[in-house]
Amino acid sequence: MGRLIPHDTDLGWTPYAWLIYIVPFVLTPLWDSRMATARGWTTIALATAAFLVLYFRGYWVRGRELVLVAAAMATLALAMWPISLGAGALFIYAASMLGTLEPTRHAIRGVVLVSLLVVVEAWLLHRGFFNASWPFIFSLVVGGINVHFSQVGRANARLRLAHDEIEHLAKMAERERIARDLHDLLGHTLSLVILKSELASKLAERDPERAREEIRDVERIAREALAQVRAAVAGYRSGGLENEILHARNALASAGVSLETEASKTQLPPAHEAVLALALREAVTNIVRHAGARHCRIVLHATASQCNLVVSDDGRGGNAPFGSGLTGMRERVEVLGGTMTRDGRTGTTLNVTLPLSGGQAIVPAAEQTA
Repeated sequence: MGRLIPHDTDLGWTPYAWLIYIVPFVLTPLWDSRMATARGWTTIALATAAFLVLYFRGYWVRGRELVLVAAAMATLALAMWPISLGAGALFIYAASMLGTLEPTRHAIRGVVLVSLLVVVEAWLLHRGFFNASWPFIFSLVVGGINVHFSQVGRANARLRLAHDEIEHLAKMAERERIARDLHDLLGHTLSLVILKSELASKLAERDPERAREEIRDVERIAREALAQVRAAVAGYRSGGLENEILHARNALASAGVSLETEASKTQLPPAHEAVLALALREAVTNIVRHAGARHCRIVLHATASQCNLVVSDDGRGGNAPFGSGLTGMRERVEVLGGTMTRDGRTGTTLNVTLPLSGGQAIVPAAEQTA
């Protein structure tokens, strides 16, 4: 079933309500005895049908075609105003259509032109002040209102477009981040699997025992890769800093590392908390795997302007180049405008600082556990 007006949540049902102003014109024969004839009723009916076609068409067209529709409406007004005072409303409808034109200067010119047509015809027809003033005034007022709201509507449309574009770019950035993380995580591992598989294939006939060892290595590497992928997915689904500190305590305890924590109770933005939780997970993973430490300390401190996470251990330290995990973590931190540094002179200390925009609900009291 066809629609009389296009779907527009901003318009809603209001276009039908604006038809109320044509009622005096439609009922002209009831209060004007000169039109109370079959010919008069027929003329009004045909003019009303033409008006309705032009009125609803005006909601579907833009630009040059809208100008033509408004011009036809103004012509209908010029033709009918001599026989019906109610036809003055047709000028208002023409002005309202032209008020939606863009650019704005064309809309203003259109509204002014319709108002001048009212003045000219009122002078030619010798209309009284009241009968001439209301079409003139309301053409200017309604046309001007439409000019304003058309500007607002176009600005809102641009904002919606910009918002959609930002959301699209954010999704793309997230997909790229995940792709980068998976590449860093699996690229080296899968390359090693391919090499060892090729080697096992070549050794299968002349050195079966060596081939079996290579296959066992492939199985071990694949299991490690699966564990790393699961850990990465768990990282994306991080339950927050408190949950991550609990996981860190359990992981360090399993490795024989004692943990001391000092954390300010604060409500951080979700993005900041997620990045800090992932940084903490990466730091603890490195301590368990490589540090050979006996003690670890986690400090989380937040103010109104920034939050700071420090993870330190008493292990072997060193300043080896960042691996894929720390490199990816530094990129996440930098996306939020923060910094990540590592000091390996005495043990290893990882320091992550993130800026905060606006104040956060911070409770200065620290929670300390050993």
